[in-house]
Amino acid sequence: MSITADQVTEALKTIKDPNTAREIATGRAVRRLDVSGDDVTLEIEIGYPAKSQFAVLGDLVEAGLREALPGVDKISVSIRSHVVAHAVQHGVKLLPGVKNIIAISSGKGGVGKSTTAANLALALAAEGARVGVLDADIYGPSQPQMLGIGDQRPETLDGKSMEPLTAYGMQVMSIGFLIDMETPMVWRGPMATQALKQMLSETNWKELDYLVVDMPPGTGDIQLTLSQSVPVTGSVIVTTPQDIALLDARKGLKMFEKVGIPILGVVENMSIHICSNCGHSEHIFGQGGGQRMCEDYGIPFLGDLPLDLGIREQADSGAPTVAAEPDGKIADAYKAIARRVAVAVALKAKDMTSRFPNIVVQNT
Repeated sequence: MSITADQVTEALKTIKDPNTAREIATGRAVRRLDVSGDDVTLEIEIGYPAKSQFAVLGDLVEAGLREALPGVDKISVSIRSHVVAHAVQHGVKLLPGVKNIIAISSGKGGVGKSTTAANLALALAAEGARVGVLDADIYGPSQPQMLGIGDQRPETLDGKSMEPLTAYGMQVMSIGFLIDMETPMVWRGPMATQALKQMLSETNWKELDYLVVDMPPGTGDIQLTLSQSVPVTGSVIVTTPQDIALLDARKGLKMFEKVGIPILGVVENMSIHICSNCGHSEHIFGQGGGQRMCEDYGIPFLGDLPLDLGIREQADSGAPTVAAEPDGKIADAYKAIARRVAVAVALKAKDMTSRFPNIVVQNT
C-alpha cells in the first residue's frame, strides 16, 4: 500500500524543531508536499534565519518520517527560512524597508554591549538574514571602528536621505560617520534624540529582516525616544554577572516593560575567564547573575560569553569575532545566542497592519 499525504502530515506532527521546541511543520510551514508511491518530497519553511541548521533539520525530519512510516522509500527534504515583520508597540508604524528592529541594551556602560551587538548582527547575517546595524550611541559611537569602516562617509542620492554604508554584507549607519570621531558630542537630550530619529528615518534601509540597534547605556532620553516612537520588535539586555551591573540591567528591563517592548532575553557577557597560559578558569565578575535575573523576571536566558582577549582585539581591529573566526568556539556561542534571539522574534505575533484596508471618507 502506498503512503498517503495525510500519513506524512500526521507523522510530521511528532517531529520537534530543537530550536523552538515546537512542531517543525506547524501551520503553513509545509510549503510543498508531494507523495508518489513510497517516495516523499517535502519543503518546509521556518520563520528564523538558520542556514547552518538546514542540514540538521532536514536529517531530523527524514529520520522522524522513516521511524513513523516504515514503508517509505526515498525522502527528499529541503528547509528554507523566511523572516516576516512582527508586532511592535501599539500605535507605532513599521519603518520602511525594515521588518524587525532589535534593540541591544544595557543598564550601564562597560559590559560589552556594542561588541555583543556587532557580533550578534554578524551572526544573524551569517545565518542568511538581511541585517542592518544602527549605532544609536550618539555620545560614544563605536560601530564604525568595530566594523572597520570608520574612515567612510555616507552618500546622498537625492539630497534628503542617506545611503547606509556596508560592512561584512550588512547595512550600517552611525553618527560616527558624520562627525570627527575625536570630537565630543556636546549635545543636550533633544538634539541627540533628533539625530537618532533622523538616522533612522532618513537612511535608505533596503529590505532588512533585522535592524540591530546598538543602544547607549542607561535609561535616558535616547532610550525613551527609541522605546516610545520607534517600532521595536524586542530588546536584548547585555549584562555582566556582577551585582552592580545587574542592578542597572534590571532598571533597563523595567523601562522596556513600562513602554510595552518585549524582552527577548538576557546575555551574560564576561561570564568566565580562562587563562591563555595555564588554562585556569575563573569567574572574575561573579557567577550566574544573568540567569538569576532571568529567573526573577521570567524571561529567557540567551547564553553567556567569556571574558576573552581575542574578542577585544578583534573588535578593536575592525573584524569582530564572528567575522574574524567564523568557525571558532566563541563565534559558535554568538551564533547560538543570535539564533535564540531570532527564534524569540519568530514566535511573536506577526504584524498585520499591511493587511488592514485603508478607509477613505468622501462625499458622494
